[in-house]
Amino acid sequence: MHDINALKELLREPKEVMITTHHKPDADALGSSLGLAGYLKKLGHRVTVITPSDYPTFLTWMEGNDDVLVYSEKNDALVRRIIGESQVIFCLDFSNLSRINEMGDYIREAKGTKVLVDHHLQPEDFADLDFSNPKAAATAELVYDLIKALGDGDMIDTGIGECLYAGIMTDTGSFRHPSTSKNVHLIIADLLHIGVNTSNIHRLIYDSSSELRLRFLGYALKDKLVVHHEYKTAYIAISADELKAYDSKTGDTEGLVNFALSIEGIVFAAVIIDRSQAVKISFRSVGEFSVNDFARAHFNGGGHRNAAGGISIDSLEATVEKFERLLPQYKDQLLASVK
Repeated sequence: MHDINALKELLREPKEVMITTHHKPDADALGSSLGLAGYLKKLGHRVTVITPSDYPTFLTWMEGNDDVLVYSEKNDALVRRIIGESQVIFCLDFSNLSRINEMGDYIREAKGTKVLVDHHLQPEDFADLDFSNPKAAATAELVYDLIKALGDGDMIDTGIGECLYAGIMTDTGSFRHPSTSKNVHLIIADLLHIGVNTSNIHRLIYDSSSELRLRFLGYALKDKLVVHHEYKTAYIAISADELKAYDSKTGDTEGLVNFALSIEGIVFAAVIIDRSQAVKISFRSVGEFSVNDFARAHFNGGGHRNAAGGISIDSLEATVEKFERLLPQYKDQLLASVK
C-alpha cells in the first residue's frame, strides 16, 4: 500500500475511469472489478468496466453487471476511444497485458494513469501505481483493503460487498486453500455485518448448473480422466468436438481440474481443453510443487504456486503428448510433494 497516498490524490476529483480484467473473467476478476466500480461511482467518478471476453452466466447477478462492456471486433473502435479518453485505468486480477488480448496494446499506449491491483506472481512492469501482492488470497481482498486504506470503508454497501465476497469465496476454494488468512476471515466478518447473504451467493455460483453441464462433467470424469499414480498426477483432456457435443458454454469447465486433484494421493492435476484457436490448460497442485514454474517453463503461462494457467498452439494431441513427456522430468519433485 506504499502508493496509497498517490492513489488518494489521483481520485480526489471526479475523473473518467476505466476498469478491466483478464480474458474469460472468473468471479474474482468480475467481482473485484464491479466492487471497485461501485465504490468509485460513489466518489463521483464516471466509470466504465470493460472485459476482454464474455464470462459465465452464473456471474451476471452482480450489481453493475448490466453496464459491463464486453469487447468484440464490432465495438473495437468504441473500446479504443474509451481507453484513450480514460484518465485512470485500473487493471485487476492479471499481471501481464497479454492476458487482455487486443486491449493490451491499447492500454500500453494509453496516456491515462495505470493502476495495477493483482495477486499473481511476477507482474509485468507497465503500471504507474502498483498494488500487487501475491500473498493475497484474491484481488477482491486487495480491493477491499484499498477502499479501507483510502478511508472509505463505510462506503462498502451490500452490493459492493456481494461482489467482493464472490471473488474471495471462489479464489479461496470456499476458504479451504492455504491462502485463506486471518485477514480474509476478518473481511468476511465485516461483509456479514453489512448484510451480505453469503449462502445465497454460494448458491448462485455453484448451484446453477444446466443439465447438460452435469452430463458433461459425468462424461469427463468417467471417460476422459487419466491418472498416473507413479507421478502423483491426473489430467483431463477435452476436444473441441466434445465441447460442442455438450453445447458447452463459458464457465462450464470451471472447477473440473479440482476433481482430478481431489483423488487420493494426487498432487498435480491439469485440464487441457481445445478451444479451437488454441489449447488452454489449467494447472492445480498441492504441497510444494509449483505449477506456476511448470506453466511458465513449458506452456507460456503462470499464476500462483498451486494454481496456474497455460496455453499451447499445438494440437490437443500434441499438447497432451508434451505434457506426458514432461512428467518423468518432475518425478522426484512430484513424489516429494505431500498432500
